[in-house]
Amino acid sequence: MRKFLMVLAFAGASVAGFAQDAATQKYSVATNSFWNNWFVQVGADWNAWYSGQEHGRNASISPIKSFRSNPGAAVAVGKWFTPGLGLRLKAQGIWGKRVGASVNPNSRLDNSNKYWVGQGQVMFNMSNLLLGYNPERVWNVIPFAGAGVSRSMSANRYAFGGSVGLQSAWKLSDKFGVYAEAGWNCFSGDFDGVGGTMSNNRGWDKRDNNLYVELGLNFNLGKSTWDRVPDVDAINAQHQAALDALNARLRDSEAENARLRDALANQKPVETVSQSVKELVTTPISVFFNLNRTDIASQKDLVNVQALAKYAQDNNNSLVVTGYADSATGSAEYNQKLSEKRAETVANELVKMGVASSKITTVGKGGVETLSPISFNRRATVQVAE
Repeated sequence: MRKFLMVLAFAGASVAGFAQDAATQKYSVATNSFWNNWFVQVGADWNAWYSGQEHGRNASISPIKSFRSNPGAAVAVGKWFTPGLGLRLKAQGIWGKRVGASVNPNSRLDNSNKYWVGQGQVMFNMSNLLLGYNPERVWNVIPFAGAGVSRSMSANRYAFGGSVGLQSAWKLSDKFGVYAEAGWNCFSGDFDGVGGTMSNNRGWDKRDNNLYVELGLNFNLGKSTWDRVPDVDAINAQHQAALDALNARLRDSEAENARLRDALANQKPVETVSQSVKELVTTPISVFFNLNRTDIASQKDLVNVQALAKYAQDNNNSLVVTGYADSATGSAEYNQKLSEKRAETVANELVKMGVASSKITTVGKGGVETLSPISFNRRATVQVAE
């Protein structure tokens, strides 16, 4: 029996060693709702009994001997509270074979033992605990341990006991999988009802033991995956970018107001005023964008653009729209495409304002770092063509 356990332990260690690639993607997960990550398992097993009365009685301990082993069934319901820790309630049994001290391996005695085992078990998904959670992982290695109560209907006896084992689970879909497990149930007292134990027996030789291997189906209930913890740094960076864009628009508005106040305070002759108007309309008007976006951040930016569009229509002027991206994020090739799309977005708004598309030229300048902070460069400018 010790050799058999050593084989099981070695197999478990081998499975754990080769179950997953150490390069598996790792990331933190958020806690799911109570109603998510439940599962139901239904399986068939082959179980073998080793009674407390057998030690030193020359009864073969091979688990595949016909006088010792029988098929059985199992059903369990459980929940994963984290990707690495779960609980399940499991019932198994139906048919077994009790082996007494007088049993001869070659005998055909009636030694049936109808029984059931009810256990609460803690499950540890070592693949997730050691390698990190990965929703695409197919193979998981899950040792478990627990305790509960059992009953032999044949002997009309109850017993408390513990269990340990190893499960290997394969994911076929988010809702369905298969598993194989090997386990050991150990019962206190004379569970099978076959006499007392030898006085010098120790450890598991003093108890009734049940070894089993099991194959079954796993059904996931509710959501079976785990969401990634939000990247707080990325969210803060996005909020900061939006705040920078708002500050940039505020500075532009303040500069425009100051320019208008100065023009009113220092009225000049008609010729000089005309020259000032010309300088005003040839000054680029900025329209700002958020990080990695091609839709205009605020429609308020289009107020000055609309005034310039009316001026261009009244004076039959052409307009130049120039798009920019910030050079701090993205590749040069990506920023070039992003700047061109931003210019096209503003050009489309000018067409809606009545400017003929033939009067609009769009240019993409790619990623630049001409303004500070860097978020000011996420913009497109409109100005009258010279």
